[in-house]
Amino acid sequence: MTSTHPGAGARESGKREEVRFASGDTECAAWHYPGTNGACVVMAGGFAVPKEPATDLFAKRFHDAGFSVLAFDYRGVGTSGGQPRLVLPVKKQLADWAAAIAFAAALPEVDPGRIALWAFSMSGGHVIRVAARNPRVAAVIAQTPNVGGPAAMLSAASHQKPLAMLRFTGRGIADAVGALVGRRPLLVPLAGEPGAVAMLTTPDVGDGARALDPDRRHPDWRQEVAARSALRLLFYQPGRDTSRVRSPLLVLICDEDRTAPPGPAIHAARRAPRAELVRMPGRHYAPFMEMHEQALDVELAFLRRHLLGDARGASGAVPVDAARR
Repeated sequence: MTSTHPGAGARESGKREEVRFASGDTECAAWHYPGTNGACVVMAGGFAVPKEPATDLFAKRFHDAGFSVLAFDYRGVGTSGGQPRLVLPVKKQLADWAAAIAFAAALPEVDPGRIALWAFSMSGGHVIRVAARNPRVAAVIAQTPNVGGPAAMLSAASHQKPLAMLRFTGRGIADAVGALVGRRPLLVPLAGEPGAVAMLTTPDVGDGARALDPDRRHPDWRQEVAARSALRLLFYQPGRDTSRVRSPLLVLICDEDRTAPPGPAIHAARRAPRAELVRMPGRHYAPFMEMHEQALDVELAFLRRHLLGDARGASGAVPVDAARR
């Protein structure tokens, strides 16, 4: 299976072009924004969120600042290949990250030594684990990351009704058993009100569609996930890997986040040798909404420092503290 690299026309126009790259036995789809400064930001959305609603808002601004961007869909999501759809094993998502980094390193305008990773929510935990395994990654941005399944589970449970939790667990187990005999996945909504059988019913998940798709430009976005995949996340703890991340790591958290509780992310950042911690007000999706410009200021300054050697500090709009202080 061959990878598709962008043509000269896309590089000359400066516009994004859809590309595809091999990951295991399937292909992942991505948007490639050719930049001008030799550095590249590899991006992906939350656990089951396609690349367009998840990354467009930030990718365009990174690209306007001169960075190349590769924003991709995990297998089974969006326009990537992979069957069955919306079954998202963490191991395969991590493999998709590795394939995306390799593809980005081979882009003609990219210096392989200046590749950064950007992700939020559950994928914000993924990039920590990916960077721990790949010391060549030059910088990492984990925005409102979910770094530990048990902590997220406790927060989610406090905003869910007991009967609905039992029904969700039962559906996850039934889906896992059904997979053994080839049955189609049992899907659950990504977000719902307390009492609904959904992956999350925390107060801030209701902001998701408004934050990521306010103009309803992405009607094909299926806001669902296989119940078995959602259930397995309870045991996923990428925050344990932060001590092995040798790259500069920016952890951006929101103090009122109930989907990815800030406490575990703060503790995880303090274990990373080269971490910076940014705290801002707001809920899980604040960096896409009312705190968007502040988040961009901090993230662009971080990328410039560590990918371009720009010693200028971040915007004074949001305080940036070394996480190990």
